[in-house]
Amino acid sequence: MRKLLVIGIGAGNPDHMTVQAINGLNRADVLFIPDKGAKKNDLADLRRQICDRFVTNPKSRRVEFDVPVRAEPTSSYRVTVDDWHEAIAEIYETLIRDELAEDGCGAFLIWGDPSLYDSALRILERVRVRANVGFELEVIPGITAIQALAASHATALNRIGDSILVTTGRRLTEEGLPANAGSAVVMLDGKCAFNTLADKDVFIQWGAYLGTPDEIIISGRLGDVGAEIEKVREEARRKKGWIMDTYLLRKSGE
Repeated sequence: MRKLLVIGIGAGNPDHMTVQAINGLNRADVLFIPDKGAKKNDLADLRRQICDRFVTNPKSRRVEFDVPVRAEPTSSYRVTVDDWHEAIAEIYETLIRDELAEDGCGAFLIWGDPSLYDSALRILERVRVRANVGFELEVIPGITAIQALAASHATALNRIGDSILVTTGRRLTEEGLPANAGSAVVMLDGKCAFNTLADKDVFIQWGAYLGTPDEIIISGRLGDVGAEIEKVREEARRKKGWIMDTYLLRKSGE
């Protein structure tokens, strides 16, 4: 039966690659490289650089594929995402069927870790349910943007005996900071949702392009640095054509 490896490759620094991840790359006959278009070519380039650096298996080959652009959210965010995942599932199924031998091994290289705000595992489950092509699945964890953020700011994510919330920019805008969350890590925020918070004494530790040579980090009281982060973020996004950022929020006096 076909074997699929879903490999976490870290938050942007090739040195984030674990020994397990490197061994996984070299077990694969086919390395699947997603291409998200010219604006995000850096992301595909990083995967290529990782393969160039770590892959020593002379029999392995790379297969690049285009990732469809997700439509702008309609009245139903879940429906929009569901349609997008269905389109990608069709691509995955074709890749697995046409590029892997019946006893072959393929690898998907996943930014960060496959378990955290990444859809590859859910999409592969769609492919499995369709039952048009069979495969075994193995997941290899990677360093997340959350870990890279904490390392770059030289901070611990939790305070003693306190909880940590991991959420998205959309939910932060809708719900604010929950009262029972001592610390909140916010991901997938394309609209600087921290600016919607009424409490400007919240402490923020923000980072973009974490682990890469282009890394940017800013920290401070939200009322003091919020506008600066928004400006720096927009300038960086305009310059590179894309941005990936994450931040940690903590209420003051705790």
